[in-house]
Amino acid sequence: MCGIVGMVAKRNVNQPLYDALTVLQHRGQDAAGIVTCADNRFFLRKDNGLVRDVFRTRHMQRLAGNIGIGHVRYPTAGSSSSAEAQPFYVNSPYGITLAHNGNLTNADQIKEHLFKADLRHINTHSDSEILLNVFAHELQKQNKFIPEPADIFEAIKQVHHRCEGGYAVVAMLVGHGIVGFRDPHGIRPLVYGRKETVNGYEYMLASESVALDALGFELVADVAPGEAIYISAEGELHQMQCADSPQLTPCIFEYVYFARPDSIIDGSSVYKARLKMGEKLAEKILQAYPDHDIDVVIPIPDTSRTSALQMANRLGVKYREGFIKNRYIGRTFIMPGQKERKKSVRQKLNAIDLEFRGKNVLLVDDSIVRGTTCKQIIEMARDAGAAKVYFCSAAPAIRFPNVYGIDMPSAHELIAFNRTEQQVAEIIGADWLIYQDLTDLQHAVAEGSGTTFDGFECSVFDGHYITGNITDDYLEQLRQQRSDAAKKKKIAEDTVIDLHNDA
Repeated sequence: MCGIVGMVAKRNVNQPLYDALTVLQHRGQDAAGIVTCADNRFFLRKDNGLVRDVFRTRHMQRLAGNIGIGHVRYPTAGSSSSAEAQPFYVNSPYGITLAHNGNLTNADQIKEHLFKADLRHINTHSDSEILLNVFAHELQKQNKFIPEPADIFEAIKQVHHRCEGGYAVVAMLVGHGIVGFRDPHGIRPLVYGRKETVNGYEYMLASESVALDALGFELVADVAPGEAIYISAEGELHQMQCADSPQLTPCIFEYVYFARPDSIIDGSSVYKARLKMGEKLAEKILQAYPDHDIDVVIPIPDTSRTSALQMANRLGVKYREGFIKNRYIGRTFIMPGQKERKKSVRQKLNAIDLEFRGKNVLLVDDSIVRGTTCKQIIEMARDAGAAKVYFCSAAPAIRFPNVYGIDMPSAHELIAFNRTEQQVAEIIGADWLIYQDLTDLQHAVAEGSGTTFDGFECSVFDGHYITGNITDDYLEQLRQQRSDAAKKKKIAEDTVIDLHNDA
């Protein structure tokens, strides 16, 4: 999962792009990059680290121009090499730079075809570079010295024909403009907005609407599944549907965990969806335990707060903040290795004994992935004096890996894989455990949104991959890439490469 942004403005965009990336920092903490364009030249800065650490004053001063794109990276295969920081660049045709959120599920086949038929070489392990080269090759086939919007849209049509998986993209053509497009299923999010100035409209594309809000842009709409938007350097907007049979089936895990609660994705408020998740989960508790003895509801910060508050209201019990979070520790879920995740939990959270001592506590989290984090948190609650510890997940049981850009581990590393709810409760040490029902989660996102969804991408819960091209061999290959052992090896290799590059 990554965050992307693009801007065409009437002023220098270096600072606005920086500000937008800081707002999207929750989507990726591994690397950051910005590229701008002025006088038919690209100016690029990217490196490993948080936005605030990658960009210094000297870097910002070099990022000249009124048009640019930016990216924050979250690695889906455990790689932390700065060589895979985005945006990526190719010089033919025109000069194109691209940033991507998602994952191509046929990347290996495309890479081979790019080399043998398109005569293009890929320098990294990133499927984003593959996507860039597909787009560049298809645009080159249009054979235009100055590309028209129709040429760009035709190239994107061919990208949709060749690329499978989930992807949201921003790209920039030197001296021409910015392109944004989304996969035909709308799995990964992308929105666009505008701001009126005395010199005309400025436009912005971003992964989440909150980035537009922070910079004073008006949200116009989501980029539709399969749709492409082209904004010329002069600020003219063009859009076209470039997919044959688009369907709106966004990733439902965006609403559960990844997106900020103040974002609106595909017309659905993330905050409102999480309120409804809590409401529906409370109803399930009342049905299963009508005579429950819960004294207090405590969220595991930050993502579950909204759901937990609504649960407490519906259950008629107290809501308390029982854990204090160290805000200088990254999001545990997106850390690259199990050792780092386990080490960070007690550094990240500290229990307030007053809220636990002698009480029957209901802990609420957004989801349970490997189970190691919630197991340690339950131990912390008991150490703080809790009489009983119950546990709720605002999401259903996660039993399958994700193939569209979320670094879910292999199925065998998921705690709910081939286990019942009771078995999971015993492993994590909870007195009882309740998961959200999938239908309730889907209704929580769709109800009151005003959007007609064709469905949701829910593969981590139900094992159904909506692109329909996922084989057992592919999942096995993914397992080998994403296991903690493979990540540890990859990180060690990347460290050697980066040390060599720095030498």
